[in-house]
Amino acid sequence: MRLTPKLLQQPKLGRYLFVLGTVCALLGPAALAQNIDEGKSAQRLFADTCVNCHRSATGLAKGRFRPTLFLFLQDHYTASKSEAWELSSYLAAMDTPPGTRSKKTKQTKSSKRPPAPSAQSN
Repeated sequence: MRLTPKLLQQPKLGRYLFVLGTVCALLGPAALAQNIDEGKSAQRLFADTCVNCHRSATGLAKGRFRPTLFLFLQDHYTASKSEAWELSSYLAAMDTPPGTRSKKTKQTKSSKRPPAPSAQSN
C-alpha cells in the first residue's frame, strides 16, 4: 500500500507540503548560518562583543592558563575554535601578573594636628 498518493489526495496537506518544499528549496542556501566574526582580530572581537560587559581586557584572564580560557570561550562566547584561541591568547597577554598589579595606596593623614588657635584675650 502506497501512502504518498493517499496523503496527496488531501488538498490542504498537499498544498502545505508543496509550499514547504518550495520554501526550503528557495531559502535553503540563503538560510545557512554565517559567522559574522570570522577574520576579525582578537582586539576587534573584544571591542565588538566583550566591551558590552567588561571595560577592558586587563585582568580578565585572572591568571588562568590559556587552554582553560580557550575552553571557556569556545563553549560560551565564540563561534569557532580559532576565534576562541585568538581571544584567549589576547586576554592572557593583557593579564597582569599578581605581583605587578597597581595597589591603591591609601593616603593617610597625619595623626598629629596643629594646635588650635587660642581664643584668649589679652
